[in-house]
Amino acid sequence: MANVLVPIADGSEEIEAVTIIDVLVRAGAEVTVASVMEHSQIIASRGVKLDGNCLIGSCGRDWDLIALPGGLPGADHLAQSGPLMELVRQQLAEQRLLAAICAAPAVVLGRHGLLADRVATCYPGFQEELASQARAVSVERVVEDENLITSQGPGTAMEFSLALVTRLFGSEKAAAVADGLLSR
Repeated sequence: MANVLVPIADGSEEIEAVTIIDVLVRAGAEVTVASVMEHSQIIASRGVKLDGNCLIGSCGRDWDLIALPGGLPGADHLAQSGPLMELVRQQLAEQRLLAAICAAPAVVLGRHGLLADRVATCYPGFQEELASQARAVSVERVVEDENLITSQGPGTAMEFSLALVTRLFGSEKAAAVADGLLSR
């Protein structure tokens, strides 16, 4: 079983967070939703309330994947979380999967200098900023560069999540999940 961390914060994009969580659970992952706020329940970018399983400081372990949803100011809150950024740096150093969508590639990873040697994509409104942070910016909907997977936004959340399933469980499992969701 794959252990996945999905950090959330006030202002996280709910379509991205929920799609990542749902698709990975359907694939058989054990998903931990961790709030980086001082409270486990967050109010997402469009007012939807989401509950974390734990606070980020109390759920530390080795993760097969850390998947960062975007949204503002959610991505800002993720970037400001010391415990989360420590986990993200460890994830990259140990060559384990790290994923980010929407604003998160630029705001969470780029602003911390974690994309200097990477190709990534993000929400179009952040591509100019990302260009100064990454080796290269792609306009593809989902971009894979070694252990880093990035995507553009809410409309790419399903494709992004299925790419995560492929990396964790293989293409046959991703196809089965996609078929069950009628997304192919």
